Amino acid sequence: MNELPLSAWLPTTKKEAKLKGWDELDVIIITGDAYVDHPAFGSAVIGRIIESYGLKVAIIPQPNWQDDLRDFKKFGKPRLFFGVTAGNMDSMVNKYTAAKRKRSNDAYTAGGETNFRPDYASVEYTKILKELYPDTPVVLGGIEGSLRRVTHYDYWKEKLVPNILTQSGADLLIYGMGEQPLRDIVKLLKKGVPFSSLKNINQSAFLQNRIEDLPKVKKWKTFKLASHEECLNDKKKYARNFRYIETESNKQNARRLTQAIGDQVLVINPPYKVMSEKEVDASFDLPYTRQPHPKYKKRGAIPAYEMIKFSVNMHRGCFGGCTFCTISAHQGKLIASRSKKSIMNEIDMMTKQPDFKGYLSDLGGPSANMYQMKGIDQKMCDECSLPSCVFPKICTNLDTDPSKMLEIYREVNANPKIKKAFVGSGLRYDLMFDPESKHKKTDEQYVEQLITHHVSGRLKVAPEHTEDHVLDMMRKPSFKYFEIFKDKFDKVCKKNNLKQEIIPYFISSHPACSAEDMAALAAKTKKLGYKLEQVQDFTPTPMTMATVIYYSGYNPYTMDKVKTALTYDEKSKQRKFFFWYREENKNLIKNTLSKIKRFDITKELFG
Repeated sequence: MNELPLSAWLPTTKKEAKLKGWDELDVIIITGDAYVDHPAFGSAVIGRIIESYGLKVAIIPQPNWQDDLRDFKKFGKPRLFFGVTAGNMDSMVNKYTAAKRKRSNDAYTAGGETNFRPDYASVEYTKILKELYPDTPVVLGGIEGSLRRVTHYDYWKEKLVPNILTQSGADLLIYGMGEQPLRDIVKLLKKGVPFSSLKNINQSAFLQNRIEDLPKVKKWKTFKLASHEECLNDKKKYARNFRYIETESNKQNARRLTQAIGDQVLVINPPYKVMSEKEVDASFDLPYTRQPHPKYKKRGAIPAYEMIKFSVNMHRGCFGGCTFCTISAHQGKLIASRSKKSIMNEIDMMTKQPDFKGYLSDLGGPSANMYQMKGIDQKMCDECSLPSCVFPKICTNLDTDPSKMLEIYREVNANPKIKKAFVGSGLRYDLMFDPESKHKKTDEQYVEQLITHHVSGRLKVAPEHTEDHVLDMMRKPSFKYFEIFKDKFDKVCKKNNLKQEIIPYFISSHPACSAEDMAALAAKTKKLGYKLEQVQDFTPTPMTMATVIYYSGYNPYTMDKVKTALTYDEKSKQRKFFFWYREENKNLIKNTLSKIKRFDITKELFG
């Protein structure tokens, strides 16, 4: 690793602040993750953005919340506000499995150690700060705050809980990606505007007394959601709320949302329009050290950093709209891409690092092959509120031309300092085999380039299921597209004498999935030659349609009832079908198939 002076990082102690000549801080960020000064780590991005506006900012990573709270006190109070985030993941997803067991390691902690963050970290940190510094504003951000911004179902408490502002006592919530709201907040604070007046910032939320008038903004229309109390008493009202929330979050000209809770009202201001290429570049091009803070040297590697240190994030957002996924709810539906120049500059920086061995682990994004894809007529996109651009079929207004990705792949391939650049992010294979595509030749070239030059031996893709009615509930393409892709993959590998394989990911117990559907999945994947490894049980997480269905039993868009595996026994039986080939599962699977009279699948699996 490059030996950089300690002052190259944002300060984490008073001593480090003094190295920069700072006696007072403007903003202090508290995060549940270890401090890695890299654009893939949210607290570093926010810290560097605030610094770029000429403010003095420090980071307190993973403070001890169980002692005398000295970590929270070490800098005193900041001049402007505290920023709080649980980290790059929801703290409960980070700490617990789908079976609610504690995970054995934490990818965002040095040495992979556990218990360096509390449950519901954003709430816990904020309550501590409000006790210590009641008059200093707290701004919540990050994925935990973003996805818990309204009444939501908490899988670990097994009940509906209020919005995170009510739970924590924070003064303001920034949801989604923080660059744009922070820019406007900092500008106003630097002008001397009181924090309590920050009510008209896009992509922010706050609480106010129910008898107060809403702040006036000419361009904003307001939509009233069912109150927290109504949601507690009526699952249908809770389900309908989700439809309105998702619809507004997908618009480029959205309405302000309000939700009453007790004698207060939650106000959620509309999101910003999608970030421009220039804005995205500005965020990625900040002066990161691209390394963990030196304080972790003796504690061991940070697994999440090791995984991405030589990877390139080419864009943000995802227009897939999968019902179990939170990406579009946090990063947005429309794609915000970096420029080729910014990407190549980052790759050049990586090749100069002393521990770089010539391999890039990923050229990707949330879905690797969405780079630079956008609407042909942007006005149509501005008016659209559909949750997906590719389901139930690829939108005719979506430009899916992969030529700009191809250009980058080929240029990276030609770089003499790079032995191989892999694509490690998930891929949407339906984009590659769209029967109505207007650029089939380029699609073909992209697929050839990808398979021939950018697979590490195993290519990850996520069909998620094999049965169409389950895939429809997931907003995922038909399994036939996976079969088309696998056939093409095998042919290209054979032609080029490459020993490579596709590793498919699947989910059990998703809403609308039954034991019979899992049996069909087992039979179809066996026929393709798979003994599955990469599988997971559906975990209900806040702000996903699948979670709303799991709790309420209703599809928010149709209000039709949807059956979901809820009990441990139901979920366990579904999961066992993934591992039909294990001796200990055979009798249970045979008995289950016998009860539903699917002797044909018993024969397919066991002969």
